[in-house]
Amino acid sequence: MIESLFTTVSADTELSFSHAMITILLAIALGAIISFTYMKTQPSYGHSFTLTMIVLPVIVAIIILLIGSNIARAFSLAGAFSIIRFRSAPGDPKDIAFVLFTMAAGLACGVGAFGYAVLFTLVLCALMFVLKAVKFGTRKASQKQLKVTIPENLGYEEAFAEVFNMFDIAYELNKVRTTELGSLYELVYTITIKDNTNQKEFLDAIRCRNGNLDITLTMTPTVAEY
Repeated sequence: MIESLFTTVSADTELSFSHAMITILLAIALGAIISFTYMKTQPSYGHSFTLTMIVLPVIVAIIILLIGSNIARAFSLAGAFSIIRFRSAPGDPKDIAFVLFTMAAGLACGVGAFGYAVLFTLVLCALMFVLKAVKFGTRKASQKQLKVTIPENLGYEEAFAEVFNMFDIAYELNKVRTTELGSLYELVYTITIKDNTNQKEFLDAIRCRNGNLDITLTMTPTVAEY
């Protein structure tokens, strides 16, 4: 009985309405489980993406149901992956992994491997929760971009070295440019700041050194142009 759940339906088997309904309903259920796992393990998520993860397994399963031969199945999968590649903007690698996860669940349902589809989905969802619980791969320090405006009479080479050392912040001066017709300097640093560092106190210490001029701390800096 249990072994029958892990038996793949032959590609030559005639498609029946009952088999199609079971496949679609199971694909919807697995997509909902995967979407729920994503919402619980991701700090922020979009409404449209969570809905997509429910619908995507169904679409893949329907494609596999309607295409009988192995050669055609391979072409259909290639087309599905090309749609993901060229129609979607590059995103978080974790989001891409969940997209592939939902497609794999839909593929397993489409070929009739219902037992394997449920097994793989539960195992991978449990793995996601475990990795979330142990905070696997999270860093205790993050890299940010700091822009500081200073007056022209303040030497920029070691202007804030004492402040950086006080808060145990690693830093690198990446860019210096003049503003306001040369009366001010803008310094661009790449800093590595620990999670337990009080950022407000750090910025207040910087303000005391630069005469309360403009300061910008970018939380998730993009690649800088030098």
